[in-house]
Amino acid sequence: MGTRKIVVLLVTIALILCIPASGFAGKIQKELVEESTLDQVLRRGVLRVGMSTFVPWAMRDKTGKLVGFEIDVARRLAKDMGVKVQFAPTKWAGIIPALLTGKFDVIIGGMGILPKRNLKVNFSIPYDETGMSLVANKKLAAGFKSLDDFNKKGVVISVRLGATPVAAAKKYMPKAELRQFDDESEAIQEVVNGRAHAMVASAPLPAFLSLKYPGRLFLPLKGTFTKEPIGFAVRKSDFDTLNFFNNWITVVKAEGWLKERKHYWFETRDWEGLLK
Repeated sequence: MGTRKIVVLLVTIALILCIPASGFAGKIQKELVEESTLDQVLRRGVLRVGMSTFVPWAMRDKTGKLVGFEIDVARRLAKDMGVKVQFAPTKWAGIIPALLTGKFDVIIGGMGILPKRNLKVNFSIPYDETGMSLVANKKLAAGFKSLDDFNKKGVVISVRLGATPVAAAKKYMPKAELRQFDDESEAIQEVVNGRAHAMVASAPLPAFLSLKYPGRLFLPLKGTFTKEPIGFAVRKSDFDTLNFFNNWITVVKAEGWLKERKHYWFETRDWEGLLK
């Protein structure tokens, strides 16, 4: 083989080897530069938590301070990470898009683990479980005792926009009229004021409402009619952060802290004085 052919061959081999190597090196460099959410939180010293107000998950007390089960969970998580916590109250319908655009680091807001949501975000292992329940207007829904009673034309159901009660109402009461509201308080007032037969919401809110408005509301069903695991939501491809959250949940479950906090917020009314 002539000298010229050898040079051409060597140059060709070099080009073949260098181009993918350069691309591979660029990919490695990009991965090294990108930080996980966990690293960003530790460097920043602040955990930004996306949430929305749901009784008793997250509420404002009489001084305007956020309190509730999810608030306790987020505060304990931040404390164990050695950082401060910053809450970002967000309308439920837009909470996943807000997470994806980086407005906060994690959603801790009673979010049910659903396949449709899981296509957009990654979920931690469950740290809680809830279910859908009904609270009804005594006058409009007099004699109603089953889901079938509410699954009729002319029946009006109020729900919070974008939340899992919407899916539950559509599945179990497809014949009823569904009225969706941005704020939970608006959905509550719809049934309290007799403009809706019932409201679908996560337990234990319906039970609390029946106690708060005993002259107007009642519980037509015993317990919940669905079951739903609750998890933290994080952005896709952030496995280090997800690993930390999963292990943290495992630890606080094992020590009984989650059970104690859930008992306080869901099975007692000892916190009611905080709101008055």
